[in-house]
Amino acid sequence: MDFVFATKVFAALFAIMNPIANLPIFLSLTSDMNLVDQRRTAVLVTLTVAVGCAISAAAGAAILSFFGIDVEHFRLAGGLIVLLIALSMLHGSESTTHGGTSVEKAGWQSVENVAFYPLAIPILLGPGTISTLVIFAQQAGGAAQITGLSAGVAVFVVILGATLISGPFLAHYLSATVMSVTKRLMGMVLAAIAMEMIIGSLRALLPGIA
Repeated sequence: MDFVFATKVFAALFAIMNPIANLPIFLSLTSDMNLVDQRRTAVLVTLTVAVGCAISAAAGAAILSFFGIDVEHFRLAGGLIVLLIALSMLHGSESTTHGGTSVEKAGWQSVENVAFYPLAIPILLGPGTISTLVIFAQQAGGAAQITGLSAGVAVFVVILGATLISGPFLAHYLSATVMSVTKRLMGMVLAAIAMEMIIGSLRALLPGIA
């Protein structure tokens, strides 16, 4: 297994989905539930994210091929999307790409099952996450990196599930300062990953600049 590649995949998913920063949203949308229902919702969110990640990584290439989109062009577009999300995180604001617009947020409290929408999609599994997974899946060459990709996704999903399930307990210890620092730190990590995507795609599309 390629441990470096696995670490990179895990870091990207943790930065872009950031379970710690999104925990208050989960708690807010499940505040009217009892502990059992809250944990059931956390499990459903985790399973939805796991399935979505698997589909994005496995079928991403086929979807691009169906629409006739070149992988490097998609990599460049995905890098720009991820960079915009990272910049929002660094400024302490919320990206509407994953966080939703004010109009969308207004209707979230009336949604019957918040596990699938909006918690899993688009807050966690939004355009930035899907783009990142498709790009990593395309970069994975050979069994070692494919295994690394699977391991990176699996470890993140386990941590996501553990964070959401223990959300009510963690809420007592995670201050606004901790969440703010975490968001900005993950923004830096995500910005670096985005720049790697953009530069890598530009080198492939414009070999003269290399």
